[in-house]
Amino acid sequence: MTAAVPDVLLLDGVLDAEQAAATVRSILADQQPDGGIPWFRGGHLDPWDHTEAAMALDTAGRNAEAEAAYRWLADHQNPDGSWYAAYTDGEVTNPSKETNFCAYVAVGAWHHYLTTGDDTFLERIWPTVRRGLDFTVGLRLPGGPIAWRQDEDGTAPQEALLTGSSSILHALRCGLAIAEHLEEPQPDWELAAGRLRHAVAHHPERFLDKDRYSMDWYYPILGTALRGEAAERRIARDWDRFVVPGLGVRCVSDRPWVTGGESAELALALWAAGQSDRAVDILRWIQHLRHTDGSYWTGYVFEDDAVWPEERTTWTAGALLLAVAALGGDHATVAVFGGGDLPAGLVVNDCC
Repeated sequence: MTAAVPDVLLLDGVLDAEQAAATVRSILADQQPDGGIPWFRGGHLDPWDHTEAAMALDTAGRNAEAEAAYRWLADHQNPDGSWYAAYTDGEVTNPSKETNFCAYVAVGAWHHYLTTGDDTFLERIWPTVRRGLDFTVGLRLPGGPIAWRQDEDGTAPQEALLTGSSSILHALRCGLAIAEHLEEPQPDWELAAGRLRHAVAHHPERFLDKDRYSMDWYYPILGTALRGEAAERRIARDWDRFVVPGLGVRCVSDRPWVTGGESAELALALWAAGQSDRAVDILRWIQHLRHTDGSYWTGYVFEDDAVWPEERTTWTAGALLLAVAALGGDHATVAVFGGGDLPAGLVVNDCC
């Protein structure tokens, strides 16, 4: 018997009720008993993709399983507020600490609260969120960006990534929403969010040049820095460079490789920019990546007609479910990724 899924996860040409339930089950099948959600069974877990998969579970009404994922984060947080970049079967397999990974718990926590209305959960996860964002903000660079990682020896390269910083901005805004709800003012986050938003929107030269990656194209929109005409211009600028009609979105502009995660995230960004018809098209195109069990292959090399890599990732399924939920009007997903009601942080310019 197929478990019921909310109507927000039904989208013609993408997911019917049985397909949506199967995709949810594909994530649950890989969730570990301790709540951790690795990329796939036997693969590694990173805190960012783990959180994305947890949010997808909440869109499906699997709130207990999502909460278990947040308990995993609370249980594995380092004393300095960070997490390591990768864990496999409970063991640390990449000891660096990536700042966007450490911040993203705020997005998931706010999404879970908006889904459930559970004040007890929010109060319990708040110290985890606060420490994660404090660690991240502590690695600010001049001009607003945030260093993208801290190495095992405690040093941090004085370099920032546009994609990662866009995600951190989103996390800061969600963290400020939690702080406001709990009446725990965080003025340092407000300033950091304002400076970071200005840098992402107006100063691409402050970030490493990763222009060949599609994430650098759409993440300023997905991370809420750009809306309106600015978002529309950005989409138009590189549409033909990254989008492969009928197949999806390239991961990098110079490779014949479309990926499900980037395609679904672009769909979510298109929805946020008011281009829902295009978003639906993208989601329909990537159904060639769907496996019979409801999971999704990571990518497809179209010049070779080959799935690559041969893995089906929880975060690919998670990104697709979140995009469908936004298009379907799911309250929590709309609020978190639409960004209209999230605190913006301080308004700053180049003089501040």
